[in-house]
Amino acid sequence: MNAAERIQALREELNRYNYEYHTLDEPSVSDYEYDTKLRELIELEEENPELQAPDSPSQRVGGAPLEGFEKVQHDIPMLSLGNAFNEDELRDFDRRVRGGVEEDVSYVCELKIDGLAVSLKYEDGLFVRGATRGDGTTGEDITTNLRTIRSIPLRLSEPETIEVRGEAFMPKRSFVALNEAREEKEEEPFANPRNAAAGSLRQLDPKIAAKRNLDIFLYGVGLWENDPTDAHSERLEKIKELGLRTNPEWKRCKDIEEVIEYVNGWVERRPDLDYEIDGIVIKVDSLDQQETLGFTAKSPRWATAYKFPAEEVVTKLNDIELSVGRTGVVTPTAILEPVKVAGTTVGRASLHNEDLIRERDIRIGDTVVIKKAGDIIPEVVRVLEEERSGEEEPYHMPETCPECESKLVRLEEEVALRCINPNCPAQLREGLIHFVSRNAMDIEGLGEKVIAQLFQEELIHNIADLYKLEREELLQLDRMGEKSVQNLLYAIEASKENSLERLLFGLGVRYVGTKAASTLAQHFEQIDDLVEADAETLESIPEIGEKMADSIARYFDKPQVVELIAELKELGLNMTYKGAKPSEGPADSPFKDKTIVLTGKMENFTRGDAKKIVQDLGGNVTGSVSKKTDLLIAGEDAGSKYKKAQDLGIEIWDEAQFADALPE
Repeated sequence: MNAAERIQALREELNRYNYEYHTLDEPSVSDYEYDTKLRELIELEEENPELQAPDSPSQRVGGAPLEGFEKVQHDIPMLSLGNAFNEDELRDFDRRVRGGVEEDVSYVCELKIDGLAVSLKYEDGLFVRGATRGDGTTGEDITTNLRTIRSIPLRLSEPETIEVRGEAFMPKRSFVALNEAREEKEEEPFANPRNAAAGSLRQLDPKIAAKRNLDIFLYGVGLWENDPTDAHSERLEKIKELGLRTNPEWKRCKDIEEVIEYVNGWVERRPDLDYEIDGIVIKVDSLDQQETLGFTAKSPRWATAYKFPAEEVVTKLNDIELSVGRTGVVTPTAILEPVKVAGTTVGRASLHNEDLIRERDIRIGDTVVIKKAGDIIPEVVRVLEEERSGEEEPYHMPETCPECESKLVRLEEEVALRCINPNCPAQLREGLIHFVSRNAMDIEGLGEKVIAQLFQEELIHNIADLYKLEREELLQLDRMGEKSVQNLLYAIEASKENSLERLLFGLGVRYVGTKAASTLAQHFEQIDDLVEADAETLESIPEIGEKMADSIARYFDKPQVVELIAELKELGLNMTYKGAKPSEGPADSPFKDKTIVLTGKMENFTRGDAKKIVQDLGGNVTGSVSKKTDLLIAGEDAGSKYKKAQDLGIEIWDEAQFADALPE
């Protein structure tokens, strides 16, 4: 057998093993045998690069790192679903459906997987593209990362041209293993499997995604050239025959009462699954009825998502601790007797602020009910006053900062108590943690524990000190070997080349998030020009409101900030914007330098298309109408934005006027 024949034989074997293991749940070989054959295939393909192919199982190990993700326009928008939260709302959904069609209606119920919505495109049976949902119209091309998920077939069993939609997710066992590994490296653990899955698929290095053991369930079809089915249930069966993995727990229900019975059964059974679900999706089964019912601007009328109620449990509140954030806000946290909630053990829960403690009359020693808001963040819901013994202690927030003992203040129109001492150790420490975080300077290896250690050893006091760290002093720290120190110093040095928007976000200017930082960096391009801008100039920039403009101006007016910027310059940090410049557009463009809002549904343009056209012609598209808006372009069902534009006297165009204004 020559190399080409052996490669082909190995590919067929490995693809069959993948299908048996991930789709049929009937593995026929051990992991060791699979891995041995995969290694042999990789070696043969490396020796014979002319024989490599995009549908080879070797593509699942991840290739070279990417520079970024390209945007992908969905052929058919990936719309979100409306929600139902109780049985009455499910019955209301059923009444609306039956009022829109003449025949009897049956439904298909599917588990709502808590992961990342993606689309997979196959041409003549070959997997050619995978994308995130994004805003529903435009997503990101994550094909290389999706190839690493073994349950995604790289070639279908039939040469179909089809786009399928599904949910990529991280199984619970993979999530636990990932967080254990991150904690060993002193990295921040992921909050939940959904965030872990999304973070894995948005890695620019596909090899990272390949190690995360992700999985997928496919639940629907976007475009299908030769769709042979008449019902959603038939589609699920057919795409499974093609080799695509569907969730085996779906059920066809003859009426809404059977749907409700299915829903209630999974409320109890969901903890038994090896993956997270946050509800049940209910769809009209008949494709003809789906077409008759149609869509609203945001969601299909023939489907809804039942959201599970948050699980509530009872435990004891043993104490209240305070923490000081980077902006000086003092946050109380309940210390609880550990209890299991929604699959994880919880020992702490946010109390948000003093007003909430007073409003709910929360006392130390109380028996309390807790839940996870959105199945993620633990919070105290209420106190069981009937369980009180009389020994519970009312809690009063202190008058001074728990870290620096400066007097706490409550700023006008705020509920939070705040430490306004700029040299408060907690604020400095939290500010440094924010500065090195992924969306800011993204310095790998500088997690919370390492920052706290450097701070405790007084090796750093401010941002500039990070860029003065020496190899010898780092080697003296616990768990800091030669390789760790070398990697850390390299990451710190590499961060100097970041584009300006990362630095701006990292500085932690109040009200300035990642989007505003990017807007400011694009507009000013150089930090010196931003530092010199007054509030009025800042407020004239689209999407920079009065409150944010005032905060930015006051921040850069501080002498210590001016000194910090100068010091960072001397240390070699980049102070310019390196990203793509927005299109200036032709000089005679009707949109040039104008702030434009798009609203409503257009007949001949998607929202994404219209936005790109305006931007290419030199306009700036924002999401909300304000006194800075120059023009509102309104399609059908324009709603509140249209009314606000009328009230403000802003020029309004319909779709025909928009189309007429475009260049030939």
